Amino acid sequence: MRDVIIIGAGVIGSSIARELSRRELDILVLERRDDVADGGCSKANTAIVHAGYDAKPGTNKAKFNVLGNPMFDQLCEDLEVPFIRNTSLVVAFEGDGMQGIYDLFDRGVKNGVPDMQILDQHTLRKLEPNIGSTAIGALRLGTGGIICPYELTMAFAENAVENGAEFELGARVESVRPENGHWVVVMADGRELETRAVVNAAGLYSDVFNNMVSENKFNILPRKGEYYMVDKTYRDAFNATIFQLPTDKGKGILVSRTVDGTVLLGPTADDLEDKEDTRTTAFGLAEVLEGARKSWEQIPMRSFIGNFAGIRPRPSDGDFHIGEVADAPMFFNAAGIESPGLTSAPAIAVHLAEEITGKLGAKMKEHFNPKRKAIPKFRELSNEERAALIKEDPAYGKIVCRCETVTEGEIRNAIRRPLGARNVDAVKRRTRAGMGRCQSGFCTPRVVEILCEELGLDPTEVTKFGGNSKLLVGRIGSEKEGE
Repeated sequence: MRDVIIIGAGVIGSSIARELSRRELDILVLERRDDVADGGCSKANTAIVHAGYDAKPGTNKAKFNVLGNPMFDQLCEDLEVPFIRNTSLVVAFEGDGMQGIYDLFDRGVKNGVPDMQILDQHTLRKLEPNIGSTAIGALRLGTGGIICPYELTMAFAENAVENGAEFELGARVESVRPENGHWVVVMADGRELETRAVVNAAGLYSDVFNNMVSENKFNILPRKGEYYMVDKTYRDAFNATIFQLPTDKGKGILVSRTVDGTVLLGPTADDLEDKEDTRTTAFGLAEVLEGARKSWEQIPMRSFIGNFAGIRPRPSDGDFHIGEVADAPMFFNAAGIESPGLTSAPAIAVHLAEEITGKLGAKMKEHFNPKRKAIPKFRELSNEERAALIKEDPAYGKIVCRCETVTEGEIRNAIRRPLGARNVDAVKRRTRAGMGRCQSGFCTPRVVEILCEELGLDPTEVTKFGGNSKLLVGRIGSEKEGE
């Protein structure tokens, strides 16, 4: 009998696991994918820590956004996750008028957002010389920031494991049912796991589990967002994250530097029926370009290094579902978490952990460790720090990914650490090997070799992202001939 089973290891499920691991509890996290932050929108989003101006006052979105934002400074220091408060600008252009800016300012005041300022065109252009020629003013949000969403998710998960939580990856939950005062979680492999409490953090599928156990139904409507990524040569094109006035489909097409120096353009907002359709399209990418050119007229088309799409779990009633379900005691929702879910995650975790442990009567641990040691980033070290690291471990002196200056030592570290990498994409998310200009054209063979050496695999067993995504289907000729 577990104390708590969490369904889903995205940023929400992993942050809740870490917060619960402060208590004397037996915690199990079940994730259907082969890695944390590998499904839904935890790995493919705008990577923004939002100030909280946009959500409707009085909603869970507004409440948890504003509570979560100031938590990031200490949180990212403890977990060694890169985070920059670069500010955000919501820009009005000719044809928009400034009324929308004034309305957002008023909404931000109602939500309790600090450090807001309305800028005229002259001040805006002094701050952002590359802003589009039709910009007429902006709302500046001093608490806006940028972060790496999948690195944050992995940090939450690793720290939770270090404090006693268990994660099971590649573990698909089929159903949940109440039984004799507790819950039974039925797995795809036939196992039935018993637990005192369930946390539904299943992202795009959170409606499925809620609707199994409650008469209070809701639906998750998948909304796809497509993005372009620009090479880090243009990292200084803008200082702040550049938003346009939001619409009923979201915050619009943005231009934002990432913490790693690349520049993100997007997303679109296309409602789908298929929750797994992460294909990019010619139409969607054209829409990204058209929208982004409003903010950045001189987009360097020859410096695109990739494009991708993510799916947001849009709740049918428009708001986060947080807390114990009224007609399903000890079943707790963290459901329908779309934007600003990343910003809200730490506050949602604190709220639910307090609610759950209050019901379970759990005590705080005497020796909880809030710190997590990140993989050293060779590209960011001084020559003296590099020399010391290589002396300690010579594998850090061997460059595997030239574009991002990722070493063999970093890749082996990524595989050996708690919840270590088990496929090529998992290595990429932990180290950035393969995220540079050549998009893994150079480093993939060596990454495959290292995975084989560390995990005892044959090259034909290595996958891109788990399951049947094998990179190699066989050998040419016999092994003897290959030698």
